[in-house]
This record gives sequence, C-alpha cells and structure tokens, in this order.
Amino acid sequence: MLSKAAPQRRTFGPELSVIDGIGATLTGTRPLTVVLADDHAVVRAGLRSLLGSVDWIEVVAETTADGALREAVLSRPDVLILGQWRHPESDAVLGELARSAPGVAVLVFSVGEDDESVFAAIRAGAGGCLRDAADRDDLLRAICAVSAGWVVLSPHIGSRLAAMLADPARHARPFPDLTTREFDVLTHVAAGLSNAAIAAELHLAPKTISNYLSRIFTKLGVADRANAIVRARDAGIG
Repeated sequence: MLSKAAPQRRTFGPELSVIDGIGATLTGTRPLTVVLADDHAVVRAGLRSLLGSVDWIEVVAETTADGALREAVLSRPDVLILGQWRHPESDAVLGELARSAPGVAVLVFSVGEDDESVFAAIRAGAGGCLRDAADRDDLLRAICAVSAGWVVLSPHIGSRLAAMLADPARHARPFPDLTTREFDVLTHVAAGLSNAAIAAELHLAPKTISNYLSRIFTKLGVADRANAIVRARDAGIG
C-alpha cells in the first residue's frame, strides 16, 4: 500500500458553468485529474486531445488496460477512464482499486453491445458507463458526475435498466443462459424478422446480429435459425 495520501475530493456546485453549450469550466479550484487506460494508442491520443482542450481537466498519465490498476494507484487521479471492459479481468482491477485507492472514481468509456457487460461493470464498482459513440459534452458531464460520486449511464443503457427494474418478470424469462441482448435478438428472430430488420430495430450492425445468433445457437443447442425459432416458439416467444 502506498503511503501517498489520496487527493482531496472535489465537489461540483455553482462553480460549474457551461461554456458555449458544449464545455464546462471550474474556477477557483485545482484541475480535476484523469488517468487514461486503453490498449489503443489512437484512442488514448483522441481522449487526451479532447480533454487537453478543457482547462479544468489535467490528464496526469495514460496506460494500457493491463496497467490501469498500477497507474491509478500511483497517480491517485480523481477519475480513471477505462477504455475496455473485459470481464472478469476488469472486475478484479476495480475490486483491487477500491481497496488500494478508494478515492478514485472509474468511468468505463467503451463497453460491449450487450447489457450484461454494463451491469457487470456497475456491479464491480464502476461509477459510470458510456458507449464510445458518446459525444464530447456527454463525456465531460460524465467525468464531473462520477468524480462527485454519481453513477452515470448513457440514455440507452439507463432506459433498458429502468425497464428491467420495472418488469421483474424478465428475470423469470425462458432461456436464462441468454444475456438480455441475446434474448431480444431471439425474440425478433422468433417473430420472423431478418437479420437486417433486427439490426435496424436494435440499432446494431448486421454483423453484430450474426455474432449474437451464433452464440444463441450454441446456448440453445441448435444448429440453425429454423430450430432456434421452434425452440423459442415452444417456450412462448414470438
């Protein structure tokens, strides 16, 4: 355990003001410190450039995902931005971070298409999850919020979580081995939709739907789409 004291936590109140409708500035306090952790140098460079244009944020270090824990413990930033979520490795990183540097908030900036990755990140202790399609304003607001102790989810993720909480019966649905997204895909398949139509409905790429179907077939123990439809309809789906 390092003896270095954790930096004093920031609070965000009236001093946070929106500039030109897209950015924010904090006055009268030290910069909010950030560590960037992503395996892709191009992604780190993009984030560093974006955050470097904001005078109330200071990027104090950057590293790969494997070095996230070490760098966060050494630098003790206000926020660690974790570029990938890799279950269960990331779970272990957040668990150790909570013990070794409890004052560091974690924002997962890029998560998988399925909701299970998001829920796994929140369960492990992440303060927020944003898809990498989030814009600059969303990212800045999320950094402020998680550093102040809030939990931040993108609108898509938040609405799905709210729907799940409002409908406990979803937890008793058929095929519990399927993730929430896989179950949604199967439901659309059972309704007779093509891959292209499902992709449009769920705002995903057709290739992503094909990948989901491969996993669904494996979990259901079927060889093709027709047999998956039969199993789904036998279970009352579609």
